[in-house]
Amino acid sequence: QIVRANLGKKLYTATKIPPKNSMWPSRREDSLGDCFPPDHIEEYVHTSLKNAGLESFDLMQFHTWEDSWLEDDRWVKKMDELRVQGLVHAFGISINRWEPWNGVKAVRSGLVDAVQVIYNIFDQNPEDELFPACMEMDVAVIARVPFDEGTLTGNLSLDSTWQEDDWRNTYFVPENLKSSVEHAERLKPLIPGDMTMPEMALRFILNNPAVSTIIPGMRKPGHVRDNIACSDAGALPEGLRNELRVHRWDRQPTEWSQ
Repeated sequence: QIVRANLGKKLYTATKIPPKNSMWPSRREDSLGDCFPPDHIEEYVHTSLKNAGLESFDLMQFHTWEDSWLEDDRWVKKMDELRVQGLVHAFGISINRWEPWNGVKAVRSGLVDAVQVIYNIFDQNPEDELFPACMEMDVAVIARVPFDEGTLTGNLSLDSTWQEDDWRNTYFVPENLKSSVEHAERLKPLIPGDMTMPEMALRFILNNPAVSTIIPGMRKPGHVRDNIACSDAGALPEGLRNELRVHRWDRQPTEWSQ
């Protein structure tokens, strides 16, 4: 609706294709045929364009990714066809939670234009291999989960609850809720008096030259205004940035980490 109402402005559009087997994150044993066979890719591109009322998308992304899929070039051929048809202008991958290494080969292959990856004050491990590869290959980085599913808003507590159908009930299991709250509490003394924790979290990400954009969840107009303002606020002071880097929290995928 926003794009159609502002035809005189260049607004960029992006969406994802869900895996055919409806499984995310993907598993090592999943094949390209299980998740993104060519007919499924084409079907969802056309479906997404129809739903959005658009003629093309600037960026089309796979919702999951395994670097082993590089061995099957059917997806490359299909995305090239869609580009030639003018339906998609660029292609990207969305990397599984806490697996930034599982996309480095795709970046270095030169076949992807963008990667979407979890990156925040806690999840700094994309800096190890993925970001250097993206900088070298001129691949865009979309940083997702900048608030660590709400932890970095500073509003979580051990008593936090969600509506019955909210997926965070399965993510913030007791062990994760407890450790998340504890990690957030350690950050609070570092927040400058003229800054909020969400602002600090977003500006930490924007400090990294590898990052092209951030996609925070925004449900209220005030959140939109506050988040956009972070782009104009400039870099965090170097001392604060260095203090935040100490709070890196390396985690491994588990049964609850969708």
